[in-house]
Amino acid sequence: MTHGVDGSREKDSSASPKADLVLRNGAIWCGRNDGVVESVAIWQGRILATGRDSDIAPLIGRSTRVIDLQGKFATPGLNDAHLHLVSLGLTMKWVDASPKAAPTLAALMAGIKARAQTLRPGEWVLARGYDQTKLDVRRHPLREELDEAAPENPVMLVRACGHVSICNSRALDLAGIDETSPTPPGGLIEQQNGRLTGLLAENARAPVWAVIPPPNEDDLVEGIERGGQHLLSYGITSCMDAAVGQRGGFGEIAAYHRAKRDGRLPVRTWLVLLGDPERSIVPQCYDAGLISGTGDDMLMVGAVKFFLDGSAGGRTAWMSEPYLGDDRTTGVQMMPDEQINALVMDAHAKGYQLACHAIGDAAIEQLIVAYEKALAAHPDPDRRHRVEHCGFSTPEQHERMLKAGIYPCPQQVFIYDFGDAYVSVLGEERALSSYPFRTWMDLGLKPATGSDAPVCQPNPFPNLYTMVTRKTWKGTVMDADERVSIEEALQAYTEFGAFSQKMEHVKGRLVPGQLADIAVFSRNLLEATPEDILDNTHCDLTIRGGVIVHDRLGVA
Repeated sequence: MTHGVDGSREKDSSASPKADLVLRNGAIWCGRNDGVVESVAIWQGRILATGRDSDIAPLIGRSTRVIDLQGKFATPGLNDAHLHLVSLGLTMKWVDASPKAAPTLAALMAGIKARAQTLRPGEWVLARGYDQTKLDVRRHPLREELDEAAPENPVMLVRACGHVSICNSRALDLAGIDETSPTPPGGLIEQQNGRLTGLLAENARAPVWAVIPPPNEDDLVEGIERGGQHLLSYGITSCMDAAVGQRGGFGEIAAYHRAKRDGRLPVRTWLVLLGDPERSIVPQCYDAGLISGTGDDMLMVGAVKFFLDGSAGGRTAWMSEPYLGDDRTTGVQMMPDEQINALVMDAHAKGYQLACHAIGDAAIEQLIVAYEKALAAHPDPDRRHRVEHCGFSTPEQHERMLKAGIYPCPQQVFIYDFGDAYVSVLGEERALSSYPFRTWMDLGLKPATGSDAPVCQPNPFPNLYTMVTRKTWKGTVMDADERVSIEEALQAYTEFGAFSQKMEHVKGRLVPGQLADIAVFSRNLLEATPEDILDNTHCDLTIRGGVIVHDRLGVA
């Protein structure tokens, strides 16, 4: 018997529509509470029925396309619940400064020098992805080193987290930053011995961004398409763009709609509007009627975002207790309480869901208080305000989140990529228990997961590996009590991702009526070792809305 579009079990399928596409002879994981089946039938972009191969056979007609999975494992399409699609696509053309590409300072400088040699004098060299804790010198690169690598070009080298940049002298001169420049609120301009090191953090980077030529609409559309195709290659069919407007202002809204119109939007995208003062696109969006829920299954306005702090690895996440080190810094508080309270209240009253960046426990506290005030003034038990990252939340904060209907939206791959950096800047006691995924699952806080790309690569396999092992890239175990099962990890990547976008009845499970978004992998994730998931797994086939959009082996 098949599970039909109305949820009933049908003995006679003669009156049922014939499927457009059938996947058969597979191990198809339909969802954590929905089991594994052999076959799935798709009709008009949605799941028609699931069951045994024999159950689905009557739904195969003369025009049905049938794909034999040959025993391969399939899941609902993955949902990266927090990344930056525009930035991912644009930075894919920057110098790759990641530890894999540039493990040493010499290799990093060589990459910057090589790029500069392809440019005319005065053209910008942009690079991203370094982590000082993984470089051989165990420190940030210096302005003078960038000067030597690219003496005729302005250079901006962005740390993996995206919250810290190193600039050379030409870049600083163009931005008007020197030793006498005042440090802006929510920013950092580093000096040593009365000289600029080139390191700028958070709001102090704004003058540099202001003199970098902005992308035009063609660049933005190309970035959306390039980044989206990259996501499809991993089985990711849905994502959240976590700061729309950050690079192209309100023009990013136009670019997204043009990409969709022209068939160049590869993944379902949930737009989170940048709301930070001086850069906000929320007033323009609100005037145009673009509030949460506006759009369709392919492109939807999701939430409004404010940045409350920085990154833990960059020592700019706002903590209640100081980081290790003589400076006794507690990170960066981006806005005072009264300002964030007013901004959250305004967006909430206008009908927006909120998805705000808060990593340190002090920033999380500031955000929860703002959410509580807004929800008290304008009650909405299902608004689902989100705490993006939520890395160092406390048990008391969890209880308040649960009571208010506030949800964490973490990126567990941070443990893999940055866990050792957390230990180095915070010490073991605070670092090991960060991003407490098991705790959130047990409390019913339905944590989604994602990559924050281009902060981390959108590759889901390190993310899954870390959720089930709590191991960093070096093998450090970050509190084994916070491990989850592989099915719980997949639920976070699918159903809970959809829940975080208030779309759990539309996508995230392979059940009749939901969108036919499917990822097929090279090995059975339910049976594979964590090490095989990390190193020896690929996405072989990606289907979005019943259409094959990625076929690694050409088997379809």
